[in-house]
Amino acid sequence: MSAAALLPAASGGAVFVPLGPLGLAALLAAALAWGAARHLRRGGALRPWHRASAMVMGAFALVHVLAHLAALAGPAAHQAVLDALRQVYRHPVAEALLLASALFQVGSGAVLLWRGRAQRRGAVAWLQALSGGYLALFLLVHVSAVLQARVQGLDTNWYFAAAGLHVPLWSGFFAPYYALAVAALGVHIGCALYWNMPPARARWALALCGAAGVLLGTLLVLTLAGVWPAPPLEVPLPYRAPFLKG
Repeated sequence: MSAAALLPAASGGAVFVPLGPLGLAALLAAALAWGAARHLRRGGALRPWHRASAMVMGAFALVHVLAHLAALAGPAAHQAVLDALRQVYRHPVAEALLLASALFQVGSGAVLLWRGRAQRRGAVAWLQALSGGYLALFLLVHVSAVLQARVQGLDTNWYFAAAGLHVPLWSGFFAPYYALAVAALGVHIGCALYWNMPPARARWALALCGAAGVLLGTLLVLTLAGVWPAPPLEVPLPYRAPFLKG
């Protein structure tokens, strides 16, 4: 099923123009930005909008990370889990919603970071800001790389995720790149819980979420690198080729 946009025609009527997930995502992101801007002009806050899109992205990110850990049983097991999940999140509407949420998360997060630069106080506030900033940077880089790979006809599977860790020198970039992303996700979720729970429970929630992020991030890198539990199959050359140029 393909999405379509209803646009005015030269004759004064209307025509349906087919849209791919990217086009629909752009429309959804624009609609979110327009709604948020209108809400702000009326004296509302941006944070509830940011939180709503974060719930979409956070749910997908957690499922995505756990799906990658299926590679503990080998690339074939990971591919089986990925194929099952793709039936849901690669539906054009679902994919457009995810891409729009990612765009809005980056944009609204940047605004919140800038607005709070002078009022930010305390370790938790800075943890939230720094983890959010890194997640925004990771989203921009990772989503761009995924879209570029799909344009080039590469399946964004386990080999795509692992490729950089199997090329000398590049592994020094991709190990912290992935580990910090998962750790930042845990910390950012923990910070959100911290502000919305009783003080006695808030500290435990932040500590547990942060520890879970560090643990999952480390396990993900070890799995992608083939360090544990067992060496993986050879990553095919088409996936390693971009890192071998020059």
